Amino acid sequence: MASYFIVMARLFPILLLYLPTLIVGTTPPSYSGFNQVWADAFTYAAGVAPNSANWNIITGYLGVNAEWEEYTSSSANVQCSGGGTLQLVPWRDTSTTYGWTSGRVESKYTFTPTAGKVTRAEAEIRFGTNAIANKQGIWPAFWMLGDSLRHGGSWPACGELDAMETIDGVLTGYGTAHCGTYPGGVCNEGTGIQGRVAIPDQSWHVWRVEWDRTSNNWQTETIKWSLDGVVFQTITGSQLTQDTWTALCHSPVYFILNVAIGGTWPGYPNSATQDGYGSMMEIAYVSQYVQS
Repeated sequence: MASYFIVMARLFPILLLYLPTLIVGTTPPSYSGFNQVWADAFTYAAGVAPNSANWNIITGYLGVNAEWEEYTSSSANVQCSGGGTLQLVPWRDTSTTYGWTSGRVESKYTFTPTAGKVTRAEAEIRFGTNAIANKQGIWPAFWMLGDSLRHGGSWPACGELDAMETIDGVLTGYGTAHCGTYPGGVCNEGTGIQGRVAIPDQSWHVWRVEWDRTSNNWQTETIKWSLDGVVFQTITGSQLTQDTWTALCHSPVYFILNVAIGGTWPGYPNSATQDGYGSMMEIAYVSQYVQS
């Protein structure tokens, strides 16, 4: 019996290292002058999948960007924490083709930015606590695609708005618009129109995209990206063509949350890259608002 307690005492710190951190998630905030239209705060039991009425869990290899991950529906990769958050967790897995599994969810909900008003979409997100040196090849993202892609459309003509991407653990966030034709085109495909912002730390921050259609003139409408309410990227209709602006600002979109592994932009994991909760993306809520 004494030897049992000695073994457990030695194992206990290791077990704690691999347990998901349970943090009480944030209730989607209310904003003066805006009505909340849709939200998910992931207030479900620990270990369960997000609400299937709200989200599709994507599985398999998607064959994009030369990425390595196999997306799965396993709770190891996609789970609610029990503390009001969603966790998307990458793991090394030698049984897969490229040695990694990860999580990706896409909303069943779609919305079209409202004519004559401001529409706001945001998520509160934090990253796992692994050191930057141990996140080579890790690529979390919160973004939106045009719903036309689900109905026979093509990329990038469907439109894509990346509210937040960050690569390799480096504390820089990127907000990007993709549209039109590949390569080249008015959206500079394949790099898109991109802004960047310093991320203060790996803790909770609010990432937002805001469509301003109050002018009722496509050329003067804007799309803005912000971190914690501070705008770091703005594009205006007049920068593009009417058809590309229509795809980005006048057409239905859906939400995507994922953690990709490797690919042509971040490069690939190396021997120092750590998997698990320390390299996850954790989401407290996703919410959409329209100006009242």
